[in-house]
Amino acid sequence: MRLEVDIAGKAYKSASGKRHDVLAGIKFSLSSGEVGVFVGPSGCGKSTLLRILTGLDQDYEGTISRAQDARIGMVFQEPRLLPWRSVEDNVRLAAPLIDDARLSELFSVLELSAHRNHFPGELSLGLARRVALARAFAVEPDFLILDEPFASLDKALAVRMQDEIVTLVANRSVLTILVTHDLDDAVRLGDRLFLLSARPARIIANISVPAPRSVRGEAEIAAIKAEIAQWTNGGRAEQRPHGQ
Repeated sequence: MRLEVDIAGKAYKSASGKRHDVLAGIKFSLSSGEVGVFVGPSGCGKSTLLRILTGLDQDYEGTISRAQDARIGMVFQEPRLLPWRSVEDNVRLAAPLIDDARLSELFSVLELSAHRNHFPGELSLGLARRVALARAFAVEPDFLILDEPFASLDKALAVRMQDEIVTLVANRSVLTILVTHDLDDAVRLGDRLFLLSARPARIIANISVPAPRSVRGEAEIAAIKAEIAQWTNGGRAEQRPHGQ
């Protein structure tokens, strides 16, 4: 799968009739197997961008090119589980054709096997987030969207969930987009880092990270974060791989 995005602008009008520009220059491309991470300040338009990419918002200037029959898996900022359905039923509602072996494998990777008959009200936030991940991967997505999936989690749990996402993505050639405001999340997970300006959002830097996720040590991560800091402190927009 290939995703080509060229959004010249996105705006809306308030109840008073005043125009508010949200996006103003978002152009990038990604292919299956790549993880693209969007990092930007709160309120810059990241969630609006995701709605456009999924086809939920078609009121914008520009073009989006992707396979129309692509299966989309999405993990929202909140788990959004049906409280009257068990963990297993929540996942099966999203992927009714999933077989028992695949579902059991998915629950095993996400350490949910002991919770498949529990209800959302019986789960911690971390477990509920894992169920949301299971639901997204159960559809065997071609296009996976993660909207601040680690928000409000403690650091240790966030790192564990990062590892779980890496494992799941590694087992399937899926095009992934992650939205976050946390540089650690971005550098540990991304193959391409897109830094966004304040609203109206535009891409101010597109940084490629050539080192595989499995071999990114703390020194490598620190170096990339330092480079990001240079861009966010006024660097000019350009595309380049890390270290060049």
